[in-house]
Amino acid sequence: MPRARRVVSGIILVALGLAVALIPLKASSRSMGTRNQEANAEPIPAYHASPPVGPLPATLSPSLFTDPLVQNAYRLAARIKKILYQEPCYCHCDRSEGHGSLLDCYAGKHAAECGTCIREGLYSYEQARKGKSAAQIREGIERGDWQHVNITKYESPSRAK
Repeated sequence: MPRARRVVSGIILVALGLAVALIPLKASSRSMGTRNQEANAEPIPAYHASPPVGPLPATLSPSLFTDPLVQNAYRLAARIKKILYQEPCYCHCDRSEGHGSLLDCYAGKHAAECGTCIREGLYSYEQARKGKSAAQIREGIERGDWQHVNITKYESPSRAK
């Protein structure tokens, strides 16, 4: 019995070690200066480095959605389209959907179905209200700061301000 217990314990330890090794590093745990230099660094998704020159696509109407969080996210996204145009989206919809920036997520229904897009959009809105530039907001997104947005304050109808 003790030998069987040791074997089971050993298997569990190996499995836990493998699980921990397979967990990817969060963007926020990487240093800003070396994120693109790391051999296994996640590439920064597509974004536009400068403000738009022409008209931007409209974001979808919040009334198309029933979830208050999604409605609020789309309502706020419409207010900061120029910012969203200059932000990457870490759900990597640039690869899967051909998006050129976070704004594309809100120009269609993609953001309504993606927690990353919702959090990044709300983060961008909050930072823009604090006076941050699109470049400063992008740095925060690249660090993973968007992961700490408190979405509960946006879950009530018409909470967006």
